[in-house]
Amino acid sequence: MMGKIFFDLEDGDFGFTISDNMGMDADGNIMMRMSDNMAMDMESGDIHLISSWSADDDEMD
Repeated sequence: MMGKIFFDLEDGDFGFTISDNMGMDADGNIMMRMSDNMAMDMESGDIHLISSWSADDDEMD
């Protein structure tokens, strides 16, 4: 499975998914998906607005 790319609108960084609910940004920060357009930085606890990051089970094949 290849990770999906998302864009962090707060930091201006690109990131990629490492599972359905976890991702990593370009700086190496681990992000947890909260919704399709929101993720939490696991180190700082900050909430970030992101481009679409839908879970695999939300998508139609």
